Amino acid sequence: MKALFWVGVALLVLGVLSLVIPIPRSEHSGIQAGGIHMGVETHYDEKVSPFVSAVLILGGAGLMIAGKQKA
Repeated sequence: MKALFWVGVALLVLGVLSLVIPIPRSEHSGIQAGGIHMGVETHYDEKVSPFVSAVLILGGAGLMIAGKQKA
């Protein structure tokens, strides 16, 4: 069950990275009349909720433990 262990490692790494790396998001709002287009584009950097990060970390650790015990 090495695959289960490596899936756990991937989830663990994603969980740790989600704590420190923000996810970029852009939003565009504007109007268009005929051939004229006027708008504003806004960029946000949002971090994932700490609860989601904790679930990823704990799930990854659990899968790593389960993968090691089956081997």
